[in-house]
Amino acid sequence: DSVLNICMDAKHHKTEPGPEGELYGQCSLWKDNACCTANTSQEAHQDQSYLYSFNWNHCGVMPPKCKRHFIQDTCLYECSPNLGPWIDKADTSWRRQRVLHVPLCREDCEQWWEDCKDYVTCKENWHKGWNWTSGTNRCPQGARCRRFAAVFGSAAALCERVWSQSYRFSEHGRDSGRCIRLWWDPAQGNPNVAVARFYS
Repeated sequence: DSVLNICMDAKHHKTEPGPEGELYGQCSLWKDNACCTANTSQEAHQDQSYLYSFNWNHCGVMPPKCKRHFIQDTCLYECSPNLGPWIDKADTSWRRQRVLHVPLCREDCEQWWEDCKDYVTCKENWHKGWNWTSGTNRCPQGARCRRFAAVFGSAAALCERVWSQSYRFSEHGRDSGRCIRLWWDPAQGNPNVAVARFYS
């Protein structure tokens, strides 16, 4: 029980999950039980949000079909109370905990890859190594902007490397009850509750 229905100890998380009536946009999937506030959910959709001052458009404008996956990934990270089994210590100034090796459903990774593989980036690990002198992330000197297809090479590599192993590419499909989903039908309820219970 200690890893079920909890919020991690990080920069914008609530101390305990609970209902949030007005979660914004893509984060509204979590409104019945969320670790994020309405304000955090709104910021998750901004190109240059105060959450982490992170700029998706570091190699030109990220197309909306690709960006929606990064927004959804931010919503899962900020709002989900079902990541307890994968919470790990983090020793950084801005958070004491992170997630590690969350098994992300195969189709969610593949769709993310499909929608982003033609976009460009200059880095494989987006957690570190940026030039922050301007107050937002810029490509480090000498790093070329290349297509995701060249930088990552596969759906599994994108999901596993972009946030330094926060996710693990799961061979399980969305209906298996063995992997965490980024997307689901709100009418069916949150499938990740059962997945967290299984792994706990």
